Order: sequence, then structure tokens, then C-alpha cells
Amino acid sequence: MPPEATRVRPVDAGSVEAGLDALDTPVDLHRETVLRRIVVRVLPPIGAIALFVLVWQLLWAAAFWPEFKLPAPADVGTQIWQLVTSGDILELFWTSVHRAVIGFGISLLIAVPLGLAIANITVVRRGIGPLVSGLQSLPSVAWVPAAILWFGLNDRAIYWVVLLGAVPSIANGLVSGLDQVPPILPRVGKALGAGRWSGIRYILLPAALPGFLGGLKQGWAFSWRSLMAAELIATSPDLGEGLGQYLHNAMSLSDISMVFAGILLIFVVGVGIELAVFRPLENSVLRARGLTQGRK
Repeated sequence: MPPEATRVRPVDAGSVEAGLDALDTPVDLHRETVLRRIVVRVLPPIGAIALFVLVWQLLWAAAFWPEFKLPAPADVGTQIWQLVTSGDILELFWTSVHRAVIGFGISLLIAVPLGLAIANITVVRRGIGPLVSGLQSLPSVAWVPAAILWFGLNDRAIYWVVLLGAVPSIANGLVSGLDQVPPILPRVGKALGAGRWSGIRYILLPAALPGFLGGLKQGWAFSWRSLMAAELIATSPDLGEGLGQYLHNAMSLSDISMVFAGILLIFVVGVGIELAVFRPLENSVLRARGLTQGRK
């Protein structure tokens, strides 16, 4: 046998990596059709909504509660359809959503430096950390009367309530994510020449991103709830009519179908932001870390 036949051929690292990736990738993902995606992702929520409406209709038809306590689904649908045909629904959505987005953006600018300080400075953690956690447990609606007395019936009072609802959640989410970063990562970054700020930017924040993303989602939920509470209480023609004001008007008119319509619209905005913003962001973060296997 010639010596060339006994030699070991060099292994192509690229082909080995591609083979390992193929083994880790489920076969059904390559065969998944568009129809299957629609069935898996769209039909379950539609089925849940249909079941909810069916149970609602049956309870209304059984007349367990009087009409002024439980409206018919058709009456609530009529209220929403009137808002759609008149164009008022756009004003309701715009007034509330743009306030929530602006308040959430300002909260993010405040909460990120605060969370970094709490996570990295021992004195700040011991002094301010418990206060931030206490603010998170305090219902933001409790700040509405004080905000009205401080700022009057204007947007500043509403934004103040939104900030006190969102900042603690975002800051605590960032602190929780940073606390879960393995200590060896910042030490390796420092050994490689990363300074304090470059280490935070390129090592700590990316490593803490999953936990921070959870804090962002919770912060948005708190900011949206805080905004609705502020709009329900701080009502004025100068503030415009948002979803909270619409719900307040429904309560003043004792119109239960209008109340249910307002609740459903608030719920739709919350679910829509989750599906349009946070779900894709979460999937991209998990995909970058190779954690999307088995997720639909």
C-alpha cells in the first residue's frame, strides 16, 4: 500500500460546522409550509376569542345578570363599529398610544442609567435599590391626585404618573439581568483591554439583554396601566379624549356596552404592542443566542 493511502486527510472545519448545524436543526422546520404556519399561529388565538365570545353570549342569553350589568356581545360590537365608522377610534388610539410611547421613552432614558448605577455601585444599591423596588410595588394610580395638585390637569401630570409606573420596572429588570451575568465575562473583557464604559456597552448590556427585555415588557405594561389610570381620573377637555377618558365617559353615562367597548379597545392595544414590538424583539434576541429551537 502506498504511503499516500495511509495519510489522514485534513478535515474541513466549515463542512464539520455545517454538519453539526444540520443535526441541531429540526427536519420539520425545513418542511414547514405557509399553511402550517397559519394554522399553528393564527387559529389558536382565533379559537380562544371565539370560545370567549361564545361563553359570553351564553351567559347573556341565560340572563344570570340584568342587561345593565352584562351587555350582549352584539351591543359592544355596535359601539366599536360606531367608533370605527365615525373615525373617533383613531383619535382615541392616537391620544393614548402616543402618550404611552413618549412616557415609555422618557422612562427608558431615566431607568437605564439608574439600573446601571444600582447594579454596579454598592452604595447606590443599598441606598436607592430598596426605594426603587418599593416604588414598583406601589400602585401608580396613587400618584394621580398628587400629580394633579402639583401640575394641574395637563399632560405633565399624566407623564409623571407614567414615569413612576415604568421607571422602577425597567430599572429592576436591568438590575436583575446584570446580576445574572457570569462574573467571568467582565473580568475577561477587562483582561482584553475593555474600559469601564466599553465593558458596559459591549459585555454587560448584551449579556443582560434577556433579563432587560423582560424588564422592558413589564415597564411597558406598567406604563400603559398607569396611563389608563391617569386618563380615567384626570379628565379635562384640554387633555383630549383617550381610551381612559372614553371609559370615564362610559361610566358617567352608565352605559355598560360602552364600558365593555372601552375595556376591549384597551386590551387590543396592549396585545397589539406585545405582538408587534416585543414578541419580534424577543424572538430576535433568542435567535441570536440559538434559543429558538422548538418555538413557534
